[in-house]
Amino acid sequence: MPDSNITKKALAEAMKSLMAREPFTKISVGDICAECGMNRKSFYYHFRDKYDLVNWIFYTEFAEAVAQGSDGSADRFLTDACHYFYDNRFFYGSALKVEGQNSFSEYFGEVLQPILMEHFREIYDSGGCRKEHAYFYAEFWSDAFLASLKRWLGAKDPMPPEEYLGIILSLKRDVAEHIIESSE
Repeated sequence: MPDSNITKKALAEAMKSLMAREPFTKISVGDICAECGMNRKSFYYHFRDKYDLVNWIFYTEFAEAVAQGSDGSADRFLTDACHYFYDNRFFYGSALKVEGQNSFSEYFGEVLQPILMEHFREIYDSGGCRKEHAYFYAEFWSDAFLASLKRWLGAKDPMPPEEYLGIILSLKRDVAEHIIESSE
C-alpha cells in the first residue's frame, strides 16, 4: 500500500474514532491530527477539510463494500447501502446530521441520484413512465431515501437493516407498479 493510502487511512480511523465520541461539528482538523499523531500539514496534503475526509471514507469503504456482489441493479445497490450504513451507523448517523456545502448529505445525494436515474430509465425504456419525468422521480426518491436514512440511522434503536430495506423495496415496487399502470 503506498504511503499516501497509509496516511489517509490513519486520518480516516482517527476521524471515525473521534466521531464515535464527539459530534462532527465539534471535531477540528487539529483534533484529527492529534488523534493519529500527525501534523496539520499532512492532513492538508491529502484533504481539503474534514468534510473531504468524511466523503473519502465513504467513497473508499462503500465502493469496496458494494463492489463485492453488486449486479448493478438499484435493488442490489439499496441492499448493500442499507447494510453498509447500518454496520457503520454511529459514524454515518453523525455525518448525516451535518447539512450544507461540502457535507456528506450533499455528497451522498449526488452519488445516489444517477443510480436512481438509471433505475427510472429502465422503467421508462419499458414504457413505464414518461422520459421527461425520470429525472424528477430520481431526484424525488434520492431526497426521500436520504431523509429516511437520516431518520433511521439517527434513531436510538434503529430497526434491523432487513426490516428497513423490506419497507423501502416494497414502497419502491408499489410506486413503480403505479407508474406503469398509470401510463397504460
